[in-house]
Amino acid sequence: MLITRLKRVRRTILVLAIANLAVIVSGCVLTLVSNSNCDSPAQLFPLYAVCLAACVKLASIIKVATTQELMAITIMDSPTQITLQRKLKYKTWLWWTRFAMVITLLQFLGATNLMFRVSTFFVSPDGMPRHCVLGLSPDTRGWKQRLQASFLITVCFVALAQCFTGSDILQWRSFYATQDDAWKAHYQEVFDHGIREVLCCLGRREYMGVIEEDEVCSVARLLGDLISYRASGTGHLEFLAGLALLQNNSQFPKSYENCMEAPAFHLQEAAAFHKFAEAAYTGPLLDVGRNPALFLCTWVCRQGILTPWSRKWRPKLDGDNWWRGHAAAFLKFIDFPAHVLRRGRICSEKCKATYFVVVLHYLRCVVIAVRGTETAEDLITDGLGRACSLTPEDLDGLANRIRVMDSSRTHYGHSGIVEAARDLFTQIEGDPGESGSTGFLSSLIGDGGECAGYSIRIVGHSLGGAIASLLGIRLRCRFPNLYVYAYGPLPCVDQDVAEACSEFVTSIVLDNEFSSRLSYGSIRRLQVAAIKVLSQDPKADTALIFRLARRFLSASKRHRQHDVEEQTTGESIPSIVIEEDQTYPILEEAEPEMRQHDEEFINPFHETAAVSTDSPVSQFMETVQTRGEDVDDEAPEMFLPGLVIHIVHEGNNMSVPIWRGWPICDVPDGYKAYVANRESFKEIMVSPSMFLDHLPWRCRHAMQKVLESRNLYCDMTSDLT
Repeated sequence: MLITRLKRVRRTILVLAIANLAVIVSGCVLTLVSNSNCDSPAQLFPLYAVCLAACVKLASIIKVATTQELMAITIMDSPTQITLQRKLKYKTWLWWTRFAMVITLLQFLGATNLMFRVSTFFVSPDGMPRHCVLGLSPDTRGWKQRLQASFLITVCFVALAQCFTGSDILQWRSFYATQDDAWKAHYQEVFDHGIREVLCCLGRREYMGVIEEDEVCSVARLLGDLISYRASGTGHLEFLAGLALLQNNSQFPKSYENCMEAPAFHLQEAAAFHKFAEAAYTGPLLDVGRNPALFLCTWVCRQGILTPWSRKWRPKLDGDNWWRGHAAAFLKFIDFPAHVLRRGRICSEKCKATYFVVVLHYLRCVVIAVRGTETAEDLITDGLGRACSLTPEDLDGLANRIRVMDSSRTHYGHSGIVEAARDLFTQIEGDPGESGSTGFLSSLIGDGGECAGYSIRIVGHSLGGAIASLLGIRLRCRFPNLYVYAYGPLPCVDQDVAEACSEFVTSIVLDNEFSSRLSYGSIRRLQVAAIKVLSQDPKADTALIFRLARRFLSASKRHRQHDVEEQTTGESIPSIVIEEDQTYPILEEAEPEMRQHDEEFINPFHETAAVSTDSPVSQFMETVQTRGEDVDDEAPEMFLPGLVIHIVHEGNNMSVPIWRGWPICDVPDGYKAYVANRESFKEIMVSPSMFLDHLPWRCRHAMQKVLESRNLYCDMTSDLT
């Protein structure tokens, strides 16, 4: 039993445990053999302190290992069920690891103090040698001197090495092996507790101590599912290597091939109203990007903190701070007077969007700007990426276009965005269940209202663009003169709904922007693509490819068998449900003949994958193309809503491999805008510019360049009605 447990201990931990034991033994020996005239407390205190810290460290290693084992056993007992016992075991292990980290810090400080004491004991202020060095006189020779030197070296080694070994004592793989559900449950607990602690640090303490399943648990489960490749024996660095190869080798189809240029009207309006979507980011996040050096000063100025006496002239928004800084920041960016801002909300809750309502009388237009992802709660909304059913009320604006859609099937949307759009509709138009009540927007624009006959423009960037699209779909039946412009939105509706709203919703995507391609299905397919490109690389690690091939092959076979059983029994499971208890049998170690250590090793599958039919890799190559369909069966595919306009660069766009670092962003000389096929945005494009293209000011600059190249102008002086 003891030998079995020792086999589970990480080798680095064994080395450090032996080193700590050596510190204890050698320190005790040095204390016992210290000279009678050198055994004062001042001389021996550093020895006592270092030895005591090493003893506590050894005890903490044993305790952390025990709690880690109990946590792993608890997860193995119920990998698909969230229990109070599992959460308590995880918290116990987590706090013991943090206690061990504190001891590591104390050991580092103790080693530093010890070396400082040694240096001061060696030489006195007058340059003459001191009498004693850590209990031994300067004239000590032989084994005592060697023991003292070894003690100092071991103490320094332990203090430094423990800073880079991590907190895990046992190997998680010795418990979970290749059980997919166990790895998912493990990472679900990691993400769940981590997200809750971050929210608690941000002042959202109500998320701590929650036992029942909530939105944080849903996001953690989704993230745990996406890291399930750990069950194949793949590390995070190996997966990143696959992404690097994918970025270097993949050739993605161009979304604008055989497509016409984007209509001038859509481009002009999108460029004109973009500043409202950008202005909705009233926090310091975007100021960091706009003004990296002086972002704090810029944010303080925009917030109006330096001019608190002007607060009474600013509109009062729900959730704004005392000096109404968010209203001040929004108005300062759009450069409009305070009276144009009629309503808004500053919100830091999950599935509740921050928005601003602006009335532009000279344009006869009401603008609703929805903020994108800026807070931790917004990230939770993003992370609630499972599909949910859309109700008939959610699709009110498509009532006259229902013939375009398949009315016999249920339509789906991104669950977090759908919930946020429903809440925003209630904010603007009131509770749909209340009869006889008139919403804010209806009273403003309806007959007899101040803005009767005005048009409506709903704009938003990223998450805000997706929420704006679903809000526009619901409001369209009430306000026919309504249009939505979403900049870099997340895929949020199924294909039927995305096509049906093309008349009044426009999605603007800049080049390789990642958010418009980010969905549960696209991430799963990205994992498959990374493994596939590894199998095609002649110098790839064959053992790794072999394990991953078997994993995905087993998943495909199991899914096909499941489909056959459904067809045989006549039972069907809704496509929205994902099997949480799937296990993927994988080889823990590749076959001996696959392990070659020749420096000139060539991947044998590189040439024979298309010939052999027995190799797991060759079968993987045949089935990997169908995994996209498997993902579609597991969860409905999400698409960009409305008419999709893709703005692409002309010329080189930083085609530097991702492993060579992030290059300095040189803005291309020109851009072109095309009406793109939404199917082209189902896959994530791994590119150095995928995150930079998401920045809102880059999208604004690109639209201006497109208008300039087509001799078009962008102003806000024309009547939009």
